[in-house]
Amino acid sequence: MTDPAGSGPAPAPVRILVCDDHVVVRAGLLALLDSAPGIEVAGEAGTGEEALALAARLAPDVVLMDLQLGEGIDGVETTRRLTAASGPGGTAPHVLVLTTYDTDADITRAIEAGATGYLLKAERPEELFAAIHAAAEGRTALSGPVASRVMANMRSPRPSLTDRERDILAQLATGLGNREIARALFISEATVKTHLRRVYDKLGVDTRAGAVAVAKERRLLP
Repeated sequence: MTDPAGSGPAPAPVRILVCDDHVVVRAGLLALLDSAPGIEVAGEAGTGEEALALAARLAPDVVLMDLQLGEGIDGVETTRRLTAASGPGGTAPHVLVLTTYDTDADITRAIEAGATGYLLKAERPEELFAAIHAAAEGRTALSGPVASRVMANMRSPRPSLTDRERDILAQLATGLGNREIARALFISEATVKTHLRRVYDKLGVDTRAGAVAVAKERRLLP
């Protein structure tokens, strides 16, 4: 096959693996991508575990990844494992996050896990297609609002919380006490107190209410 300009063989299409736990959303994405030039859907997955298994077998160029995947591992952990593994071709796929979540915590975790791009589901189809092609080439693809947030954070860095500190902060935001948080996370109450002191120091507060207020203001909660 030659390209429209007749200058030689047309480039191979970008092979996509779609991972989203919502069947209707996944079906809509598949129908949309089926009409996209230069893009071929290699497979679809409803869980992180399924995405890992299919990626190892199908070796897609790009995995389109939702963050919240219901039961099992989430999109961030799936991204981490995908980008650390090599498929049959000897290279790991690029991961393009496609989600409705745009909190600082979600963006940071996804990028730290190795995501090449981060797109919001409100984007226009042509923006999604362009991001897929960019991701396939290893170029960063970010939605406008996400890019703005990343730049803002670079100019005024947010406190860096560990995954465990984020977990405790999220539990704190639901109104749980130290003992309940310890039970929910299967850790000791003393460990909860230690992490809370670190969270207070990083956020510049000295009360539980203050920590939750600052976390919400800076969109650190998932």
